[in-house]
Amino acid sequence: MTLDQLRVFVAVAEKLHVTKAAAALAMTQSAASAAVQALESRLGARLFDRVGRGIALTEAGRVLLPEAKAVLVQADRAERALAELQGLSRGTLAVSASQTIAAYWLPRHLARFHAAHPGIGLSLSIGNTAEVARAVAHGEADLGFVEGDVDDPLLVTVPVGADRLVLVVASGHPFAGRREMAPADLLRLDWVLRERGSGTRQVFEDALRGFGLDPTELSVALELPSNESVRSAVEAGAGATVISRLVAEAGIAAGTLAVLPVAFPERAFAALRHGDHWRSRAETAFLELIARCRETSA
Repeated sequence: MTLDQLRVFVAVAEKLHVTKAAAALAMTQSAASAAVQALESRLGARLFDRVGRGIALTEAGRVLLPEAKAVLVQADRAERALAELQGLSRGTLAVSASQTIAAYWLPRHLARFHAAHPGIGLSLSIGNTAEVARAVAHGEADLGFVEGDVDDPLLVTVPVGADRLVLVVASGHPFAGRREMAPADLLRLDWVLRERGSGTRQVFEDALRGFGLDPTELSVALELPSNESVRSAVEAGAGATVISRLVAEAGIAAGTLAVLPVAFPERAFAALRHGDHWRSRAETAFLELIARCRETSA
């Protein structure tokens, strides 16, 4: 039995509606339902019965409700006491991020947060989008930062930024310098791509489908596990790639990469958090810092 499960139970009991309770707690409906089911399993008793289209407390639920409220009141008092004593002077924040975000977008935000709250210990793990989502879902990270879509009912998505993909080849490539290209020309290129599961690969393949092209028809020369290895292989003449403008910028400026005239849609950067976990003050402060930076740069 956890405090999070008790919070969900009390919210559902007060509203007698799972969806409204989940919205009040800023979590997904499926996560709220899972929390109630886990609590019922732990207690070995049903807490709610379905009545028509609604729900009602069982006898066990009515017995538990005042006790659960009392536990949450005590926990809230303890939390407030510690918060008043410590503020954001202590604690930890575990962050996981996809490679593009971790290398080119997130560091400035981590630096600003550390400067504002030096007592909060920060840790960063790096993986592709699928790996980051798993880390948050399994409780290994408090916050995840990804590009591309994540379809997991346990996770809450918060928009935090945006990026654009560019099509690049080596400056000596036969297509370099082209002023016009049709989407069908993409099938004539050899490709260097990130591995499946990366946000970059996902967004690229979704864009191809939008052009009416089948991603399986591409001639993939190399499939590599990092942005830097993809960029280096393209600069060496191994083929074309579609990659974040943030990653390609240095090569474009140095003249080792040439941008080809095919426009790809903007992709969103998003923060992920577990919808069934209580959000800490450090998580809230970090997301608020990113939001302020976004407003300032807009």
